[in-house]
Amino acid sequence: MLLRQLRVHHSLGRRFISNSSYDLAISELNKEMKSIFGEPPDGFSSSASQESHFIPTGSGESHQGLSHVDGSGQARMVDVSSKEDSKRVAVAACKVLLGQKAFHLVASNQVAKGDVLNVAKIAGINGAKQTSSLIPLCHNISLTHIRVDLALNEKDFSVEIEGEAATTGKTGVEMEAMTAVAVAGLTVYDMCKAASKDISITEIHLERKTGGKSGDWSRR
Repeated sequence: MLLRQLRVHHSLGRRFISNSSYDLAISELNKEMKSIFGEPPDGFSSSASQESHFIPTGSGESHQGLSHVDGSGQARMVDVSSKEDSKRVAVAACKVLLGQKAFHLVASNQVAKGDVLNVAKIAGINGAKQTSSLIPLCHNISLTHIRVDLALNEKDFSVEIEGEAATTGKTGVEMEAMTAVAVAGLTVYDMCKAASKDISITEIHLERKTGGKSGDWSRR
């Protein structure tokens, strides 16, 4: 009976029911269903429990500490004007699993498109410089150094890529380092895809960073 009443109320629209009345109806329904099934059914809860857990703070940052989200949950570009300039360095890495056939073509420099490792190296450097154009909320950083190294690993027929970015400024260069290795990895794929489609770009991650308010960090 109560379930039928609740359906009628819902069909009329929740705008005709106060939050307290709706919560009471849900609570009574849970009790009735518990008496039948032994526990409240999944998916039924009061409107209070369905509210967002996002809690704005006075600083304008979300309770979870996501700096690119403001107090109302909207995306924003962080204002770093009040930060002090400092030297910042970030190192990232990734791995491209080529497979045996493509690996030997790269190792012997017989890929039809040319020297895979050198082209990917230049692509990674260029990618780091374009990070703010690719990632919408990244700042346009004046980079002082970019390094991209690629090495062949015969054990798993892969190309291991490491990228480093550096600046002296108000925000970090983690995204620049990771963009460098990601673009280098994509370039390896593009250069080798005629030989094999079964190539995977894996393990894109930050290895370490220095500088900034949060200080130094290392994965190892």
